[in-house]
Amino acid sequence: MKQQSFIKVGLKFILAILALFYAANSYAGGGWPQPKGSGYFKLGQYSIIADSYFTPAGDIVDITTTGFHATYLYGEYGITDKLTTTVYFPFFSRSTLNRVEDASGELVQEGESVNSLGDTDIGFKYNIINKGVAVSALLTLGLPLGNPSGGASGLLQTGDGEFNQMISIDASKSFGGGKFYASAMLGFNNRTQGFSDEIRYGLEGGYHFSNFWAIMRIDGRTPLMNGNEDFIPNNGIFSNNIEFIGFNPELVYEVKDNWGFSVGAGFAVNAKRILAAPAYNAGIYLKI
Repeated sequence: MKQQSFIKVGLKFILAILALFYAANSYAGGGWPQPKGSGYFKLGQYSIIADSYFTPAGDIVDITTTGFHATYLYGEYGITDKLTTTVYFPFFSRSTLNRVEDASGELVQEGESVNSLGDTDIGFKYNIINKGVAVSALLTLGLPLGNPSGGASGLLQTGDGEFNQMISIDASKSFGGGKFYASAMLGFNNRTQGFSDEIRYGLEGGYHFSNFWAIMRIDGRTPLMNGNEDFIPNNGIFSNNIEFIGFNPELVYEVKDNWGFSVGAGFAVNAKRILAAPAYNAGIYLKI
């Protein structure tokens, strides 16, 4: 029983879906820069709770119920008409592990939780083309502000403990007088501390009707398997050699021209080393 419990704990804290941090219109996110002095800011909540897990072989197995929750601020601000700075700051992150009892009610494993800051991203987006199609290059720096080994077991995490750098290209175009838009992204993520580097990619499309934006995002992550062979953590939010394709629908309601609400979900397929459960997010945004 103890060995089985240890295996379950060892598999627990992998997240399947990237949080959704982009705006729902052609003035934020994607290849479009923010005009000088303008900005987009969002207060959001991301949550996932799972009792199953995608193994390194892609099979789904049962695990001790675990959860991860992040309350975050996301912002974009135009330094110039071509240069935009971006920040993702999870100022409250919480990882949880449920209490485990056997059929007779005897305690097998205590439940526990960890609260802290989360890993933070700071980015710089430079617009290359903004005529018909908007194309921008983005440098994102991942700061390890989260807790990489919390709880009595040391397995509860709100960060991975590594400083990563990602270079990506985003391209976006609007259609139909602004009622439709489409975006594509391709990036290379350099990870440190023994983690494998990654290729990241995404497609996004949106449709505007009444005061709503309906959005679908498809994103993916492919590891290059070039990390330390002796380093195979399976207990972190950003674990090593994660692989998945995610489908992320989102609905945005524009209360006014400059603020509104969003709700969304994320689902993974062809996944490895991540939780097998949907992730949910909600937020309120403001444009200045």
